[in-house]
Amino acid sequence: MLDLGRSFLAAVERCPDETALVDGALRLSYADWLGRVCGAAGGLQEQGLARGDHLVTVLQNRWEMATLHWACQLLGVVMTPLNWRAKADEIDYCASDAGARMLVFQDVSADAVEASTVAGTLARVSVGGAPGGTLSYEELQAANPAAPLALAGADDWSLMLYTSGTTGKPKGVPRRHRHERAAALAHVAQNLYRRGERTLGVMPLYHTMGVRSLLAMTLINGRFVCIPKFDPAAVLAGIQAEQITNLYLVPTLYHDVMAHPDCASTDLGSVRKLGFAGAPMNEALLKKLAAAFKPDLFVNHYGSSEVYTFTIEPDAPKKPGSAGKAGINQRIRVVKLDAKSPHEQAGPGEEGQIIADLDGDESFESYWNRPEADARSLRDGWYFTGDTGYFDRDGDLFVSGRVDDMIISGGENISPVEIESLLSLHPAVDEVAVVGLPDPRWGQRVTAFIRRRQAVTPEQLDAHCRDSGLLNFKRPREYVFVAEVPRSPVGKLLRRKLLANEYELENNDGQTAK
Repeated sequence: MLDLGRSFLAAVERCPDETALVDGALRLSYADWLGRVCGAAGGLQEQGLARGDHLVTVLQNRWEMATLHWACQLLGVVMTPLNWRAKADEIDYCASDAGARMLVFQDVSADAVEASTVAGTLARVSVGGAPGGTLSYEELQAANPAAPLALAGADDWSLMLYTSGTTGKPKGVPRRHRHERAAALAHVAQNLYRRGERTLGVMPLYHTMGVRSLLAMTLINGRFVCIPKFDPAAVLAGIQAEQITNLYLVPTLYHDVMAHPDCASTDLGSVRKLGFAGAPMNEALLKKLAAAFKPDLFVNHYGSSEVYTFTIEPDAPKKPGSAGKAGINQRIRVVKLDAKSPHEQAGPGEEGQIIADLDGDESFESYWNRPEADARSLRDGWYFTGDTGYFDRDGDLFVSGRVDDMIISGGENISPVEIESLLSLHPAVDEVAVVGLPDPRWGQRVTAFIRRRQAVTPEQLDAHCRDSGLLNFKRPREYVFVAEVPRSPVGKLLRRKLLANEYELENNDGQTAK
């Protein structure tokens, strides 16, 4: 199997004059980009980085970040990207855990890097004139360029992402070249990408969705248009200016694009393929996107950093909520919620924990330096995802939430996702999150946190739930109107913040449905 470095060289040899990378006014053909990748690789070599070393980056989606990713693939250096919003203690932990040899940063991460004790012990490359570097990116790039080379093999480590760390310290997820290439090829196939596709690099390159977009576009000689920081106006302008053919975003970003005033006047006709992942998409947003873009393909992709693809639903609006069937490189099961073995399977329609076969081509092998996490999640050759779900009568998977998010009220298991999807269809609801708050009688009471787009009362929302046929025990007993529903930088719902009262009320009082 080809490693990723050789895959990049193959793309350059195939179509050297095609536009590969766009970042603002900068436009690079594949041949031009190879020159910059080799320059960066030569600079890393001059600084002593070699096969198996970790390069930590704290960068937005800019051409330097994409270039360093490919330079690492040529050298066999392990690309280890962190969230550009990371605090000093996060940089300390991850750089130390990875055994980093070098760190690359920019203006938005400069203060955190300066405050990081571990970063102070490393060679530090500053991008865009950011203060605090031991050398600039221009100096790195100007080193004697490495000859077009490929020092890595398919079994070498390519990338190490850190999970979000919503509980405890983040976990390193190392992935080999063969894992990453298999995932990218499957992404191409399952999204029906053709040579010359064009996508926006919106999802950050410290996230598996961003990395997949970068790799997939390169494998098919497509165009990767950098969006350093998500901004709906920039996304809409980029779609029209670059005639973007496909988008791959989390639902929150689609929501914000659709809500922007420029959306109605933007020509969206070039976009023929939509894909989303990272969280379920409610039915109301599915309908809006299908009407606005009229795409030929609308894919719900369910996966994780550990195992890129679990399942694919190729027609998301046709079956809202469905995550579809196992991807090309995967087998999945739903086991009972308290299962200790992958063989304790749940029946059709029975909610349980979703697990994935670790022999899949895209699957990671284990966490980095975290045997206790391995013991919790890896059992008998299967990865226990911590997600809950069930198979319907057609054999399609529905993801209902996280094991830790399950609400237990009066002895009944209640999934928040079903209630969220239903409430999202009310015209006054902009965003919604449902959690179980402590209750002396019921154990937990179903509580809906609502961001309103127009005036609505708890009684009206309760009537909507009743009229929709929601079972009585699942109805929210409390509605809290908030200024924002808390989410991570990549749009993942942060229920823990709601449980910890870390939110801002829309006004000065919560309201309760009787």
